[in-house]
This record gives sequence, C-alpha cells and structure tokens, in this order.
Amino acid sequence: MERLPGPAAPQVALLDAAAHPEEEGFPGALCPREEGEEEEEEEDRRRSPRPITFTLGNEILGLGPESEFQSPDAEVYMHFMRSHCCYDAVPTSCKLVVFDISLEIKKAFVALVANGVRAAPLWDSKTQSFVGECRQRCLAPSPAWQRGVRAALSAPRVSAGMLTITDFINILHRYYRSPLVQIYEVEEHKIETWREVYLQGSFKPLVYISPSNSLFDAVYSLIKHKIHRLPVIEPVSGNVLHILTHKRILKFLHIFGSTIPKPRFLKKTVQELCVGTFRDVAVVSETAPVYAALEIFVDRRVSALPVINDAGQVVGLYSRFDVIHLAAQKTYNNLDISVREALRQRTTCLEGVLTCYPHETMEDIIDRIAKEQVHRLVLVDENQYPRGIVSLSDILQALVLTPAGIDALNS
Repeated sequence: MERLPGPAAPQVALLDAAAHPEEEGFPGALCPREEGEEEEEEEDRRRSPRPITFTLGNEILGLGPESEFQSPDAEVYMHFMRSHCCYDAVPTSCKLVVFDISLEIKKAFVALVANGVRAAPLWDSKTQSFVGECRQRCLAPSPAWQRGVRAALSAPRVSAGMLTITDFINILHRYYRSPLVQIYEVEEHKIETWREVYLQGSFKPLVYISPSNSLFDAVYSLIKHKIHRLPVIEPVSGNVLHILTHKRILKFLHIFGSTIPKPRFLKKTVQELCVGTFRDVAVVSETAPVYAALEIFVDRRVSALPVINDAGQVVGLYSRFDVIHLAAQKTYNNLDISVREALRQRTTCLEGVLTCYPHETMEDIIDRIAKEQVHRLVLVDENQYPRGIVSLSDILQALVLTPAGIDALNS
C-alpha cells in the first residue's frame, strides 16, 4: 500500500478496495507474538438528567460474578489474544476510505454512507501525515500514559484523527435550530473548519496500534478509550493497514477460538455473570423527536437506543448509524420528526433490534451476536420490557480483560 501523495491527491482516497472487512477472510498464517505488556465506546455508565431516560432495577442480577472469571480455565481467551497480533485479524482484502481535511463535511458523510463505512482516517496534505499521528508508542499502559488517558476522557469528546458518525451527530446537535433554518455548517464547512471550531486549538493524538501489537492490546485500547475503531498503522511507512473494531475481533475469536477449550463460564447465564449494563439504560420513546435522540447520544455517549412504545415495551432500536443516513437522504434539516418516522424512512436494512433474555447463556449470546453481526443485544423480560444492554465491549471485557484483573470499562 503506497503512502498517499501530496496536495494533488484526491480528497477521498479508497485504498485496497474490495468487499467490506466483515465479509472477508482472515490471513492464512497467524503470527505468534511474545507476551507483551498488560495493559473506547459501547455503553457509558454515567447517569443523565434527561427525562427521556429511566433507571432500571438490579433485581435480575446475580451476585459475585467476578469469581467466575478467576478460575484457570477462564484465562483461555486472554492467553489466546495475547498470543496473536493485530495483523492476524486484518482481512486479506478490505475497503479503507481516507479523507483529506479539505473535503467538504457534507460530501464526506455522504461518502461514508456510499462506501458502507462508519469512520475514515483524516489526511493533511500540508503536513503529509495523518491527522493526530505521533511517532511515540501511544498505547503502552505506563502510569504517565494512563494519566493522559484520564485527562483526555474528561475533555469534550471528539474523533481526534478520524471522521466518524459521532462528528455528524455533534454537528447536528450543535447547529440545529428548526426545520425552517438550514444548517449551513453542514452545507459549507470543510472537515478542517469543523475540527478548528470543535477542538478550539486543543491537540488530541490519534489512538492507533501497530500490526505487531497483540489483540489483547487492541481490546484494551478500544474499551479503555471508549472508541469503536482502532487504526492499525504500519510504524515504518505510516500507512493505515486496517481499522480494527470490536466486531472484527470477536469474529476472529469466534472463528479461531473454536480450536481451544471453552471456559466453564460460557455455560452460565448473563444474569449470573452480570455481563452488560443493567442500570440507567438510556432509551427513547418512538414518539420523541430525532433531536431528542441526538441529545441522548451526546450526553450519555451511547451508541444505540432501544425504542419503546407508550407501554414501555421495546419495539425498535435507533443507533448512531441511523443518524448518518440523514446525510444520504438529505433530511437532516428536519430533526423534529419522530423516531418512529425516522425508522420508517430508512432506505437501508440495518441491524434492527435483537434481544436476549436473562436466562440465556453467555455462549448463546456470543453466538447470536457473531452470527447476526450486530454490536449489541437488548436484554428484555418475557413482556418485552427493557432490562439492560449486552454490548460487544461488555463481552470482550468479560472474556479477555476481566480474567487478567483489568476493568477497562469502568476505569
């Protein structure tokens, strides 16, 4: 893969164009890795004052789940991830989109939808480098690095060296006034303009990883930083090889993990293991305006909202990816429409809402998520009332990090 050319380069670069990464195979050879150093977003556990969310009780939870992950056989996935590097999970053929920061915001978001991707690294033609790229090893969990992480997480959330759906949500949330007022910031701003306005001069390094780092390191970084996408950057050339996701890593584990013994905790129920979010679960009413959903996305930092009817039952799921389709449909100037109407207007069949029950085993839940290629399951009771969310971050934390004594979700 060649490094992108200078100022004459096209504003949208498509590298190694092929099918979607999730649909491609893994490299045939797995590169073993020496055990390295032990040491970001599905569901944030913070409370929100928004009236459109509510608190769920913990009556379905079991007690003392951590002991289930401390037995010797529970460490099998941890060791598996430590013994394989990020390059092992890079597909043999994949699609990678890179945006020049001089590209107009509107065109960039339309390009994300057109190419079926949810994020793109940003390239600065003036500096001939990826935005936010640094030459130090940003992922080593030293005490100084962890202090920097805590400082970064307390700052306003922004996609440092990537353009993501979160940026589009933040733009709409910041500038939307009414259906009668056009959002000129979407129509006229360039990527670099938006970054200058939102970052206000503060530097946030791009969180990335080397292809030789372990998948354990990748899981830790994704969950610790509460991000969904982790660029794999070749350290010598600086080229982006792939964008690692929770879904990609779980698929790798699901395919090749079948060759290793299964830990006993997989036969335990999600209720017994307490894997997931069971309190302060953010939901949205199907009659609420889309703008209210955007407020929850921004305030709660969640990636999807169970949609409930007047009786409080789950009838759908409104995710961040649904929001990006407003750009393709050019309907982002009217965010007063209901969530129900927005879901009805979807032109693309998305993941929809998949549920699970407290009595289902961890193994069944993992199999369903891997098979359906979704990011989360909504935990419901027999009457379809929401009782929690089981996300990919929750699962990878339980399978990989908890046996190592690391709680990246809540740290």
